[in-house]
Amino acid sequence: MNRLKQLREERGLLQNDLSKLLGVSIPAIGYYENEKRDISTDILKRLAEYFDVSIDYLLGKSDIRNPEKLKNIQFANAGGLDVNGLDEEDLLELQKQVDYIKKLKGKK
Repeated sequence: MNRLKQLREERGLLQNDLSKLLGVSIPAIGYYENEKRDISTDILKRLAEYFDVSIDYLLGKSDIRNPEKLKNIQFANAGGLDVNGLDEEDLLELQKQVDYIKKLKGKK
């Protein structure tokens, strides 16, 4: 689970820190990060909540960290744009460009 390691390192946490937070052994964290052991649903939920990401993101099934946050991006719910393959950063940049065009046309 490379995402877990990435998220842990982004927060400046050691495996020891994460093991204390979750109440699991330090080797268990290493196993999770190297995909040598499956993570229980309870631990997945706690990790997702702690890192403010979706379980799908943790499992590598999505590149969007938190799809709930995307609901605030106006065009994401419009249904008229094909945004498949775009990550959260791309969508936010696209929204900025849409806002800029609206401003230029006096539609904001």
